Amino acid sequence: MFLHGTPWSSVLWRPIALALARRFTVYLWDMPGYGSSSKDPSHAVDLGVQGELFAALLESWELDQAHIVAHDFGGAVALRARLLHGATFASLCLVDVVALAPWGSPFFKLVQNHAQVFEQLPSAVHRGAVESYISGASYKDLRASELQMLVEPWLDEEGQPAFYRQIAQADERFTTEIETWLGSITEPVKIVWGTEDAWIPVDRAHRLKDLIPHASVALIPEAGHLIQLDAPAALSVELTNWLAAVSSGNSASVAVAPIAE
Repeated sequence: MFLHGTPWSSVLWRPIALALARRFTVYLWDMPGYGSSSKDPSHAVDLGVQGELFAALLESWELDQAHIVAHDFGGAVALRARLLHGATFASLCLVDVVALAPWGSPFFKLVQNHAQVFEQLPSAVHRGAVESYISGASYKDLRASELQMLVEPWLDEEGQPAFYRQIAQADERFTTEIETWLGSITEPVKIVWGTEDAWIPVDRAHRLKDLIPHASVALIPEAGHLIQLDAPAALSVELTNWLAAVSSGNSASVAVAPIAE
């Protein structure tokens, strides 16, 4: 089961998921507020809600011992589902995750304080802001097609306010709340990090290791926060080896399930 972060969606994981589907059963989903899921302004999209919904999704799909691979704030979602909402995992792989404070770029914090103003930006200005923000997550220059893939969901009349709304609802309290519980995780844990991550520096990988002592750590050089695009081959090798070591899965299917609410 792959979890995306913000402002991404399941499309960021799709190429790696398709490759792994040759050996494993792989599930992708779009969290509420992202990708193909609902962007209804009345639907909360904060990390507290996302953690509850992910635990409910696992129960609905009867995946009580799934292997979880989480990126960015998907890490916080997975950890909250596991530590607060009764989800059980066979293993957990944390890839450049939001899990420990402080987190959030200066732009992120500016938007949090002025989300309603940003929602009203002219579309061309908004597009430039989103493109610049997303480009900064990559250590290498994104190809035009990659940037378009990541920016596109946020450009229409529904997407623009949704982009700023999900930032406005982010809050470090959702990770601080579970930090002291991380040592209670007993299933196998792997931490993967891009050494050039400018959004969430690599020191977080070592801090997580200190809090989850049995976890293993793999650092991928010349990769930023968008490690899926900066170093896809190296990341695929790490995930393939990890999943082979912790599971016996060998089926080959992919289930893609946007969650509407």
